Amino acid sequence: MNAPQARILLVDDDATLTDLLGDYLRQAGYQVQAANSARQALEQFPTWNPDLVVLDVMMPHTDGWQVLGELRRASRVPVIMLTAKEQEVDKLRAFRAGADDYVTKPFSFAELAARIGAVLNRARGAAANASLIETGHLSIDLIRRRVYRKGQAVELTPTEFRLLEVLVRHYDTPLPSEELVRRVWGPAYEGEVEHVKHYIWALRRKLEEDPGDPKHLITERGYGYRFT
Repeated sequence: MNAPQARILLVDDDATLTDLLGDYLRQAGYQVQAANSARQALEQFPTWNPDLVVLDVMMPHTDGWQVLGELRRASRVPVIMLTAKEQEVDKLRAFRAGADDYVTKPFSFAELAARIGAVLNRARGAAANASLIETGHLSIDLIRRRVYRKGQAVELTPTEFRLLEVLVRHYDTPLPSEELVRRVWGPAYEGEVEHVKHYIWALRRKLEEDPGDPKHLITERGYGYRFT
């Protein structure tokens, strides 16, 4: 999957800005949802499950620093901070707080889109090469072959783990069912795509909050599956 198909959460109290920027990013191929307050952002984050957050610093009541702190307690989702402050001390504060990038206002939409793409590519590259993957309520240790859901160990069969491992190592990239059969079961099972469907459902029941509305093991209709 190309980076522009990722989900972006825009957080800024300027509704005009989020409308215009959202339209621009949608035209670039991203899926976009906007929040115009810190409260909306924290409410939308768990259900929207974004791949990246663009977060304004200066907002009334609860500012972007507080939102970033809440996000970092729950997730490692990439965050790009937006602010009118451009002094080095403010940039250092952003990076120390866990931001992945920092863009000062005013900014061009094209530059922000380029930074979004770069941050997503770095995040995906890190996930593909990591031995420990933590996303949402899941922790997947590829070296020790252990999986935890909300801190509790999940028992997977060797085949279930192998299927999960293949999908995780190709983070956010759709893999055809036929390719998954070849990688997990071997060439002797060529054409047995029902195996994939059965094991994906088994994994969803063990790993997803709601197996009927999965957030991590995603079906690409008519093609295959991806892990996000």
